[in-house]
Formats: sequence, structure tokens, C-alpha cells
Amino acid sequence: MKLSPVLVDEIRSASRTMVRELGFMRSTLAATDYSPSAVHALLETDAQGGMTAARLVQILGLEKSSVSRMLGKLIEAGELQEADDGPDGRLKHLVLTPQGQALVAKIHAFGRMQVTTALQHLNPSQQQTVAQGLAAYAQALKQCRSGAVEASPGSIQIASGYRPGVIGRVAEMHAAFYASHAGFGQFFESQVATGFAEFAGRLNDPVNNVWVAIQNERIVGSVSIDGQDLGNNEAHLRWFILDEGCRGGGVGRKLLGEAVAFCDRMGFSAIQLWTFKGLDAARRLYDAFGFELVHEAEGKQWGSLVTEQQFTRQKTAYPS
Repeated sequence: MKLSPVLVDEIRSASRTMVRELGFMRSTLAATDYSPSAVHALLETDAQGGMTAARLVQILGLEKSSVSRMLGKLIEAGELQEADDGPDGRLKHLVLTPQGQALVAKIHAFGRMQVTTALQHLNPSQQQTVAQGLAAYAQALKQCRSGAVEASPGSIQIASGYRPGVIGRVAEMHAAFYASHAGFGQFFESQVATGFAEFAGRLNDPVNNVWVAIQNERIVGSVSIDGQDLGNNEAHLRWFILDEGCRGGGVGRKLLGEAVAFCDRMGFSAIQLWTFKGLDAARRLYDAFGFELVHEAEGKQWGSLVTEQQFTRQKTAYPS
């Protein structure tokens, strides 16, 4: 996949800014007297409940001699101590001393203060986007270093049926996305919330269902099949949306796959969906699942002029 040079440079610029603002350009980090690598060594030792020098070499990506010198200084300063790990005592296991534990607690407090202060400048949706995007990017960087080729969707699971909060999250994700991509405002969000709330009241009918993507117990994507509103034994695919930080990782394909498979099982004669021109990633998914563009026209019913599109997937397009 070819990436836009502009996108790559934007990420590089943001990464440099983060390195500077978090203090990694300084000789010490997190209001301690220690270097960034030493602070990381203490944090990893705390997270693992103990650590070996060899493991730290792997985690930090530093030379063995550099890690050895750094650990010697931390032991001498009273932050770490060695404990025998194994019956022959040849493998030394590093653990935090009480002094080291107190220091790590201060480091965590400092780091949480930095993050909390920064996130207060963002709205809740942006905060979640930052968390999801950074986690995905960090995992991708880690896979590059380890030689892994493909990224996995991470801890995202697909679940079906109503769950608490789904109505508000579906409306929120639509409002956030279409405000930035089409200029839609309060009227659009209200329509989505009203429409989905009405649909949720009909989920007890077997021809209706909703699938959601869940990450860290939070809804980050959804798609629904309304088997009643169109009639003629046709299914209406509705409210297909992903949170900003989850796009491009295969989650949308999984959601759409669940919805289409459901329609196949229910024997609908066709699946209809309405969307807007210019949503290229979604369009590629629709094409992959056998949807065809059957109508498009300009409209302003949502408050901004957009080109509305209708896609259809006939039963004859279903795999045998």
C-alpha cells in the first residue's frame, strides 16, 4: 500500500514534537536525575515484577554494554537490587528496592500529570482517538523492529445485539465523522440518534440486528441490518461507521462481513444502502462485497450539499 508523503511527514513532525514536549531531548526524564533509558528500565522492571539484563536489552533496543553500565549505576544508587533466579544462581534477576518503588511511583504520577494536562485540551472523542491511534502506531513500530510483516487488529472484538450505550455511541461517531467530512451539524446528529433509537426498539425481531466493534470495553464501530423498513424482502444496511483510530485495520471489513452473512442466512432478495460520494475506503469495501452503485444525486437534506449514492447487492451476487 502506497502512503501519501504528506501523511508520512505529518506523522514524523508530530512524533518529533512529542519527543520534545515529553522531555526525551533532555539528559534527564520525568523530574528524576536519570536518563530516559534508565527511567524506562525502572518502569519495565516495575511492570514485569522483575527483569533480567538480557530482557532489558531486547525491550530497550540498546547495546548490552550500555544496559550493563546503566544497571550498575541504578544498583549503586539503591534503586535496583539483584536476586538469584534459578537453582544455580547464575542468572541474576533485577527487582526494585523500596527506594526504587517510591521513585517509580513518582515517575508514574509525573507521567499521568503530563498526559492528563494535555488531554484536557481535547474533547472525549479526540481523547479516545489519541489513545487508539497511539496504541496502534506503537504496535506497528514494535512489529517493524521485531521483523513482523502484518499488523493485527489488536484487541478489537465483534459482538452482535443491543448493549448499553450503543445508541449514544452510534450517534456520536456519525456526528464526529460527518462534521469534519461533510460539514453536517446538530440536525444530522439528531436524525441519526432518533433513527437508531427507533431501530433499537425493534431489535427483538429476528430480521433486525446490530454488530459493534469493541475495544477496551468501548464501542468503536457499528453496522446494522434493518429487515423491516424497506419491505419487499429487502434488507437495509444502516449506520456503518468506525471510530477514527480504528480505520484501516480490517475492522470495517469484519463488521460488513457479519452484516452480509446475516442477510445471506435470512434469504433477503437484496441489500440496499445509502451513503455519500467521496468515502473511498467504504466504497472499496462495498465493491468487495458485491454492492453496485445504482443511483446518485445531489442533495441538501442534511444541511450541506453532498452527492448521495444508493448501492444495491442483489441475491444473485451472493456466494453459493
